[in-house]
Amino acid sequence: MKPQNNTITVLDIGSAKTVALICEIGDSGLRYRGHASIESRGSRKGIITELDKAVQSVHRAVTEAEKVAECTVGNAVVSIGGPHIKGITSRGGISLGSRPREVSREDIRNCVEKARSVTLPPDREILHLLPQEFILDDQPGVRDPAGMMGCKLEVNLHLVTASSSAMQNVITVANRAGVHVDNTVYEALVAADSTLRADEKELGVCLADIGAGSTDLMLYYEGMAIHSGVVPVGGDHFTNDVAVGLRTPLVEAEKIKKAFGHTVSSKVPESNEIEVPAVGDRPSRLMPQRFLAEILEPRAVELCELMRDHLQHAGVLDLCGAGMVLAGGGSRLTGLGEVCEQVLKRPIRMASPVPLSRLPVQLAEPEFATLVGLAMYAHRTTVARISQDNGLGSRLRAIWAKLGA
Repeated sequence: MKPQNNTITVLDIGSAKTVALICEIGDSGLRYRGHASIESRGSRKGIITELDKAVQSVHRAVTEAEKVAECTVGNAVVSIGGPHIKGITSRGGISLGSRPREVSREDIRNCVEKARSVTLPPDREILHLLPQEFILDDQPGVRDPAGMMGCKLEVNLHLVTASSSAMQNVITVANRAGVHVDNTVYEALVAADSTLRADEKELGVCLADIGAGSTDLMLYYEGMAIHSGVVPVGGDHFTNDVAVGLRTPLVEAEKIKKAFGHTVSSKVPESNEIEVPAVGDRPSRLMPQRFLAEILEPRAVELCELMRDHLQHAGVLDLCGAGMVLAGGGSRLTGLGEVCEQVLKRPIRMASPVPLSRLPVQLAEPEFATLVGLAMYAHRTTVARISQDNGLGSRLRAIWAKLGA
């Protein structure tokens, strides 16, 4: 196997699973080459808890993906998520002069730099700068002011920030597994990229990426990202409830939840029974499936209420005209969409990632929305860098040609 320049690798290091995906850049876009999904160890709620175990998980995922793709991996783009993620909105601007003049790309960059100059706590780092709108001479709603005339340029900027130590630990894990990290990206941002439609983003929509340890939120309105945040409840909380309520090991609780779980108890026939393994050497028992639903339902209501209250507190719930899109492994729990509709009083749909060329059917599911979105993000940034390098190269060649003449 040889390293190839036309491939990109992405890593989604979650609390439940670590997934590596290798794609090939072709003339018609991205093409799937290989992937591997490994049970995560040493990671919880977006935080690395045991470095060596997390390194082993990443190393196994990358090694197995390399075998499928028949190439070696040196670099990767890695996802970041968890309760340490926080979004803030800032406004800044610059004067273009006393008389109107054309706005340049340099002016736009300077304006964004002004807006990003906010005081952050020592252990916080900016992950993403997401312009919401530009204001040119007090006229709001400008998407791209380049080439327009004006005297004053301002911008409303959404900043996604993360804990520096939490982010550095994820990078350290990848590095020790033999992978150089090219970029770190917020999970909900790329999950939204791979699942949300343009008309939803325009009308107002919230992407809820329900992972094992937490739920990441990303809200769009009028085509722009206007809010990001995290709710500290995820799929593992449902599993723990099942383990305690049914008195069964966590591994068995996860299997039972996936196979028989329902969050609307009234929808489960009273006559249905399920086999529940006991702890230790005790024999398995038969229990009503409805009892399982009665355990899961309160947790589903709590999660939906937390999401609703979070969005209400941020003042953005009323902007969700297109409702909410559910992604992540936790979203696949039967009946959860129905509970969300009742609590948030908004339309709900399940996420379906944009299909890449040759993408296996099992990856076109809500739990892989972040992974597919990461690949799309890495592709965009790679193409942008190549075109920038080519532009710089042509300018340098022109300079050398003039000097040679």
